[in-house]
Amino acid sequence: MSALEPMEALLAEQLPDGPGWQFEPKWDGFRCIAVRNDANVELWSKSGKPLGRYFPEIAAMFGRLKAKRFVIDGELLIATNGVIAFDALQLRLHPAESRVRKLAAETPAMFMAFDCLAAGKAMLAAKPLADRRARLEEILGREDEPMLLLSPATADRDRALGWLDRTGGALDGVIAKRLEDPYRPGERAMIKVKQRRTADCVVGGFRYGRNDQLVASLLLGLYDGAGLLNHVGFSSSIAVRDRPAWTEELERLIEPPGFTGSAPGGPSRWNTERTGQWEPLKPVLVVEVRYDQVTGRRFRHGTGFLRWRPDKDPKQCTFDQLAPELRPSELKELFAA
Repeated sequence: MSALEPMEALLAEQLPDGPGWQFEPKWDGFRCIAVRNDANVELWSKSGKPLGRYFPEIAAMFGRLKAKRFVIDGELLIATNGVIAFDALQLRLHPAESRVRKLAAETPAMFMAFDCLAAGKAMLAAKPLADRRARLEEILGREDEPMLLLSPATADRDRALGWLDRTGGALDGVIAKRLEDPYRPGERAMIKVKQRRTADCVVGGFRYGRNDQLVASLLLGLYDGAGLLNHVGFSSSIAVRDRPAWTEELERLIEPPGFTGSAPGGPSRWNTERTGQWEPLKPVLVVEVRYDQVTGRRFRHGTGFLRWRPDKDPKQCTFDQLAPELRPSELKELFAA
C-alpha cells in the first residue's frame, strides 16, 4: 500500500448535466491521502509531504480502525470556536511538536473521506468510481470513529446546486465526477464549480508598484460592530491604462490612519520594505469586489475588482456581507440531506 498522487479538478462555470455524474461537496481543508499497512499509518499532503506529525490524532484514529490495509483520499478539517475554519489547519504546521500536540488535544481534526484507492489486497484506483464509493461506504460503515466522516455524494444535480448555494467557509464549491471513471492520479479528471461571491468594501489604503509611483493594489476594509474599519484584503486587478488616473485620485485622499481597526502589516520575510509600505486613505471610496474564500475575517486570496460604488455609504460596508463559515450543526444537516 502506498499513496498515489491526488486526482485534480478542472474549474468550470457550471455543473455538468445528464446521467452518469456523481456530485460531492468540495471541502475547504487540507487534501490528505491516508495509507495504512497493518501497524503503519501515513498521512500525505497534496504536494506529497508527510502530514502525520502535524495531525497525530488523525494518525492514531486510523491506527484504531478495524480495517488494517487501505488507501483513502479525503480532506482534513478542524472545528474551532463553533465553526469549521481553514486557519486552524494552518496553525498545525508548526515546527514544535509540543505545540502541535497541544493543538491536537484542544481542537482535534476530522477526516472527511471521499474515495478509496485500495482496500485489503485489492487495488481499486483502476476501478470505476461507483465501485470505489461502494467499497468506501462498506469500510466506514463498520467503524465508529466520530473524527472519521463520509463525505456526502449525490447523483441529483438539483441537490448539488443547493450545496453550491451554501458554499463559503468550509464548503469551497461542488465537485463532479464520472461514475464510470477510474482514479487518475495527478490528472485534472474531475470538474469543480465554485461560487463566486461579491462584497462592497471601503478603500482604506493603497500600495504603489515596485518599480513606479503608480497604484498597484487597493487595500480593502470592512466595518465591525464597534464602528472600526478593519483591513480584510486587497485587489490588484487594476488595468494598466487606469493606473495613472487612479493614482492621481487616490493621492488626493491620502490621510492617516486609513484603518482604525486591524491594519495591513509592514515588511516581513515575505515582502520587502518597498512592498510592505502602504498609503492610508480617507475612508470615502467604496468598491465592489469578487472573492472566493474568507479565513479569519479576511479574504484568503486577492479579490477581483468589479466596479466603483459611489452610490454606497462606506458605513454600510460591514462584515455581515460575507458568507459565514460552516458550523458543525450545519455539517450534520448537510449529511442528513
